[in-house]
Amino acid sequence: MPRPVALITGPTSGLGTGFARRYAIDGYDLVLVARDVERLERLAAELRDEAGAAVEVLPADLAEAADRAKVADRLSAGVRVLINNAGFGTSGEFWTASLQVLQAQLDVNVTAVMALTHAALPPMLAAAEGTIVNVASVAALLPGRGSTYSASKAWVVSFTEGLSNGLVGTGVGVHALCPGFVRTEFHTRAGIAMDDTPSFMWLEVEDVVRDCIADAAKGNVVIIPGVQYKAMTTAGRLVPRNLVRRINRSVAKGRGRT
Repeated sequence: MPRPVALITGPTSGLGTGFARRYAIDGYDLVLVARDVERLERLAAELRDEAGAAVEVLPADLAEAADRAKVADRLSAGVRVLINNAGFGTSGEFWTASLQVLQAQLDVNVTAVMALTHAALPPMLAAAEGTIVNVASVAALLPGRGSTYSASKAWVVSFTEGLSNGLVGTGVGVHALCPGFVRTEFHTRAGIAMDDTPSFMWLEVEDVVRDCIADAAKGNVVIIPGVQYKAMTTAGRLVPRNLVRRINRSVAKGRGRT
């Protein structure tokens, strides 16, 4: 029988690489989507050698409409799993940041998630099976953690929760993964200094991927890895939002990031 296929965006580092390795080990063939062709090819070669997976490399910049359409065309041919992992944040304040960069951030974090999910669902529904994981952030659940990035991830959570209701009974699951600080390249690329972040706040890629896949199998829609972040988000729901904003402003670096 043919092996199931997982399409993963942003697989060249961090959580994307973690998902790619896990699905390859679990017997999936892969479609890897990112801008950096050299890193894509290097990862593809590793996964072919280490896991025996068939790996298709699909270079694309998800900030560009034509590239989003190219990936959507591939999804319309059918995959078992879609991991909408690509995304980025930036440092600085909203009013000094480049509007072009902020728009690109929304195109990758929001528009691509919507477009690729829209393309993936019809063949999944026809097959009555499939899994979509939209990588959001714990920042989506805690007000005051920045402006456009947090807002984009809040959209992902709301979109996923709403969509999950419509998919009940179809055999297709959609899930929002909301990690906290994970040891990846994300903060370095964003230009956000994390040197004074307590060690207990950091999560490891392998643990986040493991928890995500396990929780998705249980049917959990919003997935928050790590007991520390489960506690924080639970407290955030119980404490008045204006107090959470003040805590983020004074303690949790609520400024200096978009």
